Amino acid sequence: MIGAMSELFLHNSLTRRKERFTPLDPLHVRMYVCGPTVYDRPHIGNARPAVVFDVLARLLRRLYGHLTYVRNVTDVDDKINARAAENDEPIAALTARTLALYHQDMASLGVAPPDVEPRATMHIAEMITLIERLIEGGHAYEAEGHVLFAVASFPDYGRLSGRSAAELRAGARIEVAPYKRDPGDFVLWKPSPPELPGWESPWGCGRPGWHIECSAMSWRYLGTDFDIHGGGGDLLFPHHENEVAQSRCAFPGSHFARMWVHNGMLLVNGEKMSKSLGNIITVEELLARAPGEAVRFALLRTQYRGVLDFSDAALTAAHDELSRFYRALQKDRVRHDENTETPAAVMAALCDDLNTPRAIAEMHKLADAALAGDHDAARGLRASGRQLGILWLENPDDWFQRPFLGAALDAAAIAARIVEREQARQEKNFARADEIRKQLAAAGIILEDTPSGTTWRRG
Repeated sequence: MIGAMSELFLHNSLTRRKERFTPLDPLHVRMYVCGPTVYDRPHIGNARPAVVFDVLARLLRRLYGHLTYVRNVTDVDDKINARAAENDEPIAALTARTLALYHQDMASLGVAPPDVEPRATMHIAEMITLIERLIEGGHAYEAEGHVLFAVASFPDYGRLSGRSAAELRAGARIEVAPYKRDPGDFVLWKPSPPELPGWESPWGCGRPGWHIECSAMSWRYLGTDFDIHGGGGDLLFPHHENEVAQSRCAFPGSHFARMWVHNGMLLVNGEKMSKSLGNIITVEELLARAPGEAVRFALLRTQYRGVLDFSDAALTAAHDELSRFYRALQKDRVRHDENTETPAAVMAALCDDLNTPRAIAEMHKLADAALAGDHDAARGLRASGRQLGILWLENPDDWFQRPFLGAALDAAAIAARIVEREQARQEKNFARADEIRKQLAAAGIILEDTPSGTTWRRG
């Protein structure tokens, strides 16, 4: 039984308000999140939803025990086709390579794998079945080798995104394909020429539209009705709006997802990421400059629904806060303990629509107490870190020896300088010893002399 302090409230994009989360089955929570389209190395914008929904998955497991978390992979898409042609690379090789890179980069950010990770190309049969049901129900039609969803057949179209019929018409593209009955109708199936991926279907050799993929895979693994559908706010329209229409029309009487959770936009130095601005930052590039834990923490310091402005300053602030937490753990030497409960104040913050900034503020209170010698506070800090997916390192000393933002000196070079300083001290050349300390301090290396020798950490 979940206590009052542990009731979970989430902002539901469908109703545009924060609501108490009540699972369809309290013994088995089901969540679907839109995953990557695998044609390139993931960037920091791709990482934000992965981290956000990893935290939500951790929380749901903590509260309910049994969670089925499905995050799909889109491996058939026009962007994939274009990139494969550009690289002169087989499509299957491109998607396999970039999916492996996605897994590698997300693991470096402490993102646990979902319970199920279906690939679109492995679920074509389910997509065809859904399209057939939509045609039979009068919600889709064939036209010039295409199958399109008829938006006029679904009166609730636009409800999820909050768009009126007039707004939907205004948002339709100026150049409308002549075979569409309505400018807003969208493709469920399209013909494929020999050089592109294609599957046999009742409508000829073709490939699915993007939107039908998620409807098919969520149905396959979670059923017609499930608890939470998540993804980036940029997917709200048209992708998620179209998913709702397809799924509810294919299964009359169903509600599809009961709650919709969307993370906010990510900016880089105050600007939207784009190729034209040249400000797309890949996770790989960030990991070459900072620990993955610092990158993850930088993504959590802003509440998931807010606009997150990612910058070196934000990354440095995240690194400094983590350093403070590790100093508190360093003082107490408390180890990971799966049996330690996350403190109630931290849980209350997370249960209030994943309020990670408030949870982090509570962790600073625990760090204050731990630095003052409170062992229970140090244990609570460790447990809070586990809930947020941070404070990975068993030995806090290791944190302070990791390079950050292009630190010039590696561990071997620092050790050599320490040996040089110790030799100067033995020779009573204290001026030289002080000079080495100052040089290291200027490079961000803090020395600490102890009875057992000199240790160092990055400041």
